[in-house]
Formats: sequence, C-alpha cells, structure tokens
Amino acid sequence: MELPFDGAISAFFEHDAPDRVKAAIARADKDDIITPDYPYSERMARKAYKRDLEALQIELVKMKAWARDTGTRIAIVFEGRDAAGKGGTIKRFRENLNPRGTHVVALSKPSETEATQWYFQRYIDHMPAAGDLTFFDRSWYNRAVVEKVFGFCTEEERQLFFRQVPEVEKMLVEDGLRLFKIWLNVGQAEQLRRFLKRERDPLKQWKLSRIDVEGLQRWDAYTAAIRETFEKTHTDHAPWTVIRSDDKRRARIMAIRSVLSRLDYARKDEEALGTIDPAICGGPEVWDG
Repeated sequence: MELPFDGAISAFFEHDAPDRVKAAIARADKDDIITPDYPYSERMARKAYKRDLEALQIELVKMKAWARDTGTRIAIVFEGRDAAGKGGTIKRFRENLNPRGTHVVALSKPSETEATQWYFQRYIDHMPAAGDLTFFDRSWYNRAVVEKVFGFCTEEERQLFFRQVPEVEKMLVEDGLRLFKIWLNVGQAEQLRRFLKRERDPLKQWKLSRIDVEGLQRWDAYTAAIRETFEKTHTDHAPWTVIRSDDKRRARIMAIRSVLSRLDYARKDEEALGTIDPAICGGPEVWDG
C-alpha cells in the first residue's frame, strides 16, 4: 500500500524517534496507555464509556435546548498537538445535537486578503448568534503555537497577539459569550502511535498533513510554545481547561463534563453529569509538557 508523504512517519519511527518512544510503542498492547506518568494503565472500559457518554449526551441535548430558549451564546475552543483528539471529541459533543445552531469552525490558512486584516477578524466573524453553539477546531491560538514553531509569524506579531488576546476574550465574555478553552494534551509516544495508525489506514490518511510530518521533529519547540501560551493566556475570565488525552475515551467524557459543569442549564441532572477526575482534567497544572 502506498503511504502518504512517502512513508515519512514510518521513517521517523524507524530512524529518528527517541528510543524510549520506540520502545513504548513496540511493547504496547492495543488498550495500553503508553505515556509513563498517565494515571491509568489501560483505556476506560468500553461499557463504562458508552454508559457515561450516553448520559452526558442527554445532558448536552438539554443544555442546547436551554441555550436556544435563553439566547445563550456558547463557543468552545479546542486546541492541542496534532492527533490529540480534537475532532473526535467535537464529534461526541455534537452527534446528537440539532445541526441548526450547532457549528464547527475549522479554518484553513488565511487568504491573501485575510492576511492583511486584523488577526482576530476572521474568527470574530464565526462567533455564535443567540442560542447557537460553535466549536472551534483550532482557533486564534494558531499564532501562539503552530505559527511560532514553523516560523509563519514574526516574534513581534506573536507578542502583539499575547497582548491583545486577553482583552479580546474579555470583551467577548463581558458581552455575554460563554467561552470555553480546552487543551487536549497527548504524550509523545501516543501521538506517534496515532500517526502510524493513520498512515496505514486509507480511511484516515486524509487527516495527515505535511505539518504533522514536520512537527514530529519539533516536539520540544511545541512544548516551549505551549508553556508560554498557558503563562500568558490563562486568565480568570477565560481560563484553560487541560485534559490529558492519552485515553481518548476518558478525554471525551471529561471534556463534556467540564463544559456542562459550568453551565446552569434547565433540568440539569447532577448524577448523570458525574464528577471531574482531577488527575486528568484541570488547569495548566495538569499539563505534563
């Protein structure tokens, strides 16, 4: 089978990956968690996952009806390294919601015209109207991390971003927007394992990009950029929720719980909602770098 990018991901695994990463992937069984300090050794059991997910998705339907009835505007930003599970988590949020008033925003690189505009302008255009829920599959935080790592912006542009973003988010929140910022954090070995699986799966190869391939060599640069982003953009009015996503099932459950727990929607069922696991879901202190 022909592999995307001439098998560059497999080549990285064979020749460039750190020995500890190669060893973790080579000895792991399918359901093993291979990030050394992750607090669980195996994935959440499927039966428990499906039970909790169904209960939470019922709560999401209630929440969305409440948002529609009250005119509440909700925006959820999903960020994280490549293959951290952003798309899959968004899918579990929205798969039982009315697509009218539920939107996913996944912008490509700016056009020539957009590149000359205020950096936040094209994102502001996608903010939800009354009663709507918008998911940002990556967001304005591209400037803080990806653009920094690949040299797509100058350091002056990035520092201007850091000065402006707390004020932009404060204005949005003061105007009534319910803003959630979720960072999905995945370990280095688990990220590479997911890339290798995508490389060999014809149905998932479309998820890979040249940025993914080149980013494998820039793990430490990503780490430094992420650390600075948390330091400068974790605010009282727009805090980051960090979720360790080495187990996709636990991560999806925690992401939904983290949002629903902060909204006082009608007919809320606290028992169905469940509790947050602080070992894998919290603020930037949960981030393991």
